[in-house]
This record gives sequence, structure tokens and C-alpha cells, in this order.
Amino acid sequence: MNNLLNFLIKHSSWFVFVFYVIMSCVMLFQTNPYQQSVYLTSANSVTASVYEGLSSITSYFHLRDINEDLQVRNAQLEMEAVALRNQVNDYRMRLDDTTKLQPVLRQFSFVIAHVISNSISQPYNYITINRGSDDGIRPEMGVVDQNGVVGMVNTVGRHSARVISLLNPNMKLSCKMKNSAFFGSLSWDGKSPQYALLEELPRHGRYNRGDTIVTSGYSAVFPEGIIVGVVDKRERDMSGNFVTLRIKLSTDFSQLSTVRAITNTIKNELKYIERQDEKGDNNATLQEEAVKQ
Repeated sequence: MNNLLNFLIKHSSWFVFVFYVIMSCVMLFQTNPYQQSVYLTSANSVTASVYEGLSSITSYFHLRDINEDLQVRNAQLEMEAVALRNQVNDYRMRLDDTTKLQPVLRQFSFVIAHVISNSISQPYNYITINRGSDDGIRPEMGVVDQNGVVGMVNTVGRHSARVISLLNPNMKLSCKMKNSAFFGSLSWDGKSPQYALLEELPRHGRYNRGDTIVTSGYSAVFPEGIIVGVVDKRERDMSGNFVTLRIKLSTDFSQLSTVRAITNTIKNELKYIERQDEKGDNNATLQEEAVKQ
């Protein structure tokens, strides 16, 4: 107690000074309209700045929800476009068939996910998303964003999954020229995250800079027609009758945020048919060898 009293007595002059300053400010703003106006204006400016900052922060977090809604709508439009394109092609091939066309839209479904980790500078790049088996994610599901192909699901946990990025030499993607039958295999060469190589294209095809490259639909992972990138230049001529093109990827892997995992609902059926075909080929080969013997 004595120490407190000694402290107050020792610094009493400062306490008196602070007291008079506070009283002066109070009397100044209460009795002087001009100073009161300046005070209120300054206070309002500070308050407005604070509210503006809080509004910006709230808007930033709200953008994530808006972006997810846009991803859902965009995915639905893409699936509808795939359905319409396949129906038109099917209709052209079967003009005399009276069987009702099945909606191709039912063949594909998607799950919205957010990227929680991503690499673009490693020799083998991977992406982690915040959706897993509990959310319907399965291995070998294709992954896209609003710009194009991202990769393919590799390993799945209950609440997260790892995706093989298109920027991974182990990722091979069947692609074709848009509005053309020429197709090849696209893979990353380990250099720039903005480019990949499309190989095994027939030499006699015409390829121009800016031509659009899309998924071929020749696998059960991606539907036909999802954009991959555009032709940048003719990289090299391979031996034989094939060429390689350098493709500028449409996906900006350094800015990945929200993605969609696509599943083919008849994938297991397609795999079963492929296995049956392989068994049939093997049986035919064995029969031929038996006849020769």
C-alpha cells in the first residue's frame, strides 16, 4: 500500500496534467460547435473506414460461396452440352432407329471440391482436395475446373483425396482436335506448368496455332469435348507417320481453388465389357493354337 501511495505522490504532476488535458478536451468539444463538428466528422470517417474494411472481408469470404454456386451451374451446363452433343451424334448414326435415345446426362455426375494443397514445380505434381469416399469420391474420377482438365483422382481417404495433376508425367490423357477425328496422347514434359505435349498425331493432319484441343471421350474417365488447351506450335516430327504438338493448357494450375470430380456412372459396366472382350480374344487365340497343333 505504501508503495502505491509513493508511486501516486511521485507522479502526481503527470496525473494532474492528464486530468486537465481530458477536461480541456471535453469542455472544448462541448462548448465549441466547430470543434464538435470536426470531432464528429473525424469519428464518422474512422467508423466508415472500419465498416468498409469489415464489409470487404465479409465479401471476400462470401465470394467462395458464389464461386461454388457458379461451379455447380457451369458443371450442369457442361454435362448438358455433353448430353446434347452425344445425342445429336447418336441420332445422326441411327436416323432409322425408333428407339428412344437415353439421356447421356445420366452417365456422368460430379462432386464439388476445394483444393487444400497443390504443387506445380515438382517432377511429379499432386493436388489434394477436401472431399473423400464419404462424399462419393472414388479412384480414377476425372477432375476439372471451370477452365478445363485438372487431373485424375489417385488415392482416396474418407474426407480427402489425392489427385494426379495433369502436370505429372504419369498422367496420360487421350485428346483430339476439336471438330476433327485426329487424336493423340497428351502428357507433361516436366518443364513449364503452362504447356504439355500432344503426341502420336497423324502426320497428314492439318494443325494450326490456336486450334482447340479437347478430351477424346475414348476413356471412361472424361466425357468427350472437355477443353484441354490450344495448339501453341509444332514441337517435333516423330519417326514414322506421327507428329508432336506443344499445347498451351487452358487450366491455370497456380490459381486452382474450386474443382469438380466427375464420375462415369456406367464405368464398371464398361470395364466388365472390356474384360469380356479380352477373355474372348484370349479364348480365340487358344483355339487357333489348338487347331494348329
